Amino acid sequence: MRKVADCREYPSESNCTLTISGQEDEVVRAASEHAVAVHGHTDGPELREQIRTMLKDEVPQHA
Repeated sequence: MRKVADCREYPSESNCTLTISGQEDEVVRAASEHAVAVHGHTDGPELREQIRTMLKDEVPQHA
């Protein structure tokens, strides 16, 4: 199942609206890179585990 990380669900000074979706490991990697580059977090196992616990299942969009 694809996972989603959505910055809109977490308060930030930048009011970030980025949403990342994909396979869990891809989302964790991309979200951690985003958290470091944009939000000033320090990358490491703790950040990646925190991100992993915040992921939600992607809801498929049906046309």
